[in-house]
Amino acid sequence: MSHLQRLRPAALAAPESGIVRVINHARGREGLIPLWAGEGDLATPAFISDEAARSLAAGETFYTWQRGIPELRAALASYITRLYDRPTRPERIFVTGSGMHAIQTAIAALAGEGDEIVFVAPLWPNFAAAAGLAGARPVEVPLVIRDGAWQLDLGALAAALTPRTRAIFLNTPNNPTGWTADAETIRAVLALARERGIFVIADEIYARFFYAGARAPSFHDEMRDDDPVIFVNSFSKNWAMTGWRVGWIEAPAEFGDLIENLVQYSNSGVAAFLQRGAVAAIEEGESFVASQVERARIARDLFCDALLATNRVRLVKPEGAFYTFFAIDGIEDGMTAAMRIADEANVGLAPGAAFGPTSQNYLRACFHRRLDEVEEAAGRLVRWIGSAA
Repeated sequence: MSHLQRLRPAALAAPESGIVRVINHARGREGLIPLWAGEGDLATPAFISDEAARSLAAGETFYTWQRGIPELRAALASYITRLYDRPTRPERIFVTGSGMHAIQTAIAALAGEGDEIVFVAPLWPNFAAAAGLAGARPVEVPLVIRDGAWQLDLGALAAALTPRTRAIFLNTPNNPTGWTADAETIRAVLALARERGIFVIADEIYARFFYAGARAPSFHDEMRDDDPVIFVNSFSKNWAMTGWRVGWIEAPAEFGDLIENLVQYSNSGVAAFLQRGAVAAIEEGESFVASQVERARIARDLFCDALLATNRVRLVKPEGAFYTFFAIDGIEDGMTAAMRIADEANVGLAPGAAFGPTSQNYLRACFHRRLDEVEEAAGRLVRWIGSAA
């Protein structure tokens, strides 16, 4: 008997990452332009990393607060208050070891064997995998393209809710499509949650990467203080800190002991010196965030316009986040296409199948890179599309 047969079925059933599959296929190739991962190309700025280094040199290397150091929780509360013009107390803030850890912690608090979490797809694949590992069943409600835009069918969302549903997971702006829920949609989702007595897990990690204003519409704008909303977020995107693995949860203060326990039994808290860097990001990083978003906006237009000019690409220019999710006429298998494009055009893309079964023929490109690289990658893709059978 193989040792694998003795392992937990849910762990064995965890799907292979389609994104990692393509990365492993072509990683390290000379001249390849990697648009496959969800991160920019800038290193963490010095005002953040220097603060972490000072903390490390000062010996802040011991166990720390399970909920996060008080300085970071206070800084995050002030940041949320400023951003949404909604007073927020540090008691609602809990620091986690990445946005992924925040998602896993929220799922662990809400759902387990026999439960369901409804999510809007296409979606970053880690969410559905995390729900499955917890024993819960992820239930997909697909976005649809109507009138040249991605849209959420609220009737389909309501129909997907059952007595086993514990939460609606909504990522807006959305990875990979860039779809962004408007205020009306957010109000409708909140009304469903109130009516059915379920939670909303609001993943607003890309809220600052919004191209029609200073930030995307948020559940913060519409919720009452007693609404069942748990926010999951991360330092990764706004402040170029993907490798730091620092995130946060915003939830009712009464959840404090529960979340503290879940953190204790998972990673036992985020290193204090990393949190010091995160404080600097929050308190000193506004101009850096603004410059990142503006660069991404220019790259979005450059990349999307080049692909649309081929007249062989179907895409909706994203309202938010920093991805182009597109389909090429005549291409039915995005995974095969991603492998071919890596081999033949030297551009790394993520296959649409990684984001759910409804997007098998799609590809995702992260355009949050230097403009010369984005322009070169777009040119290579345009040439490949022109020559592809």
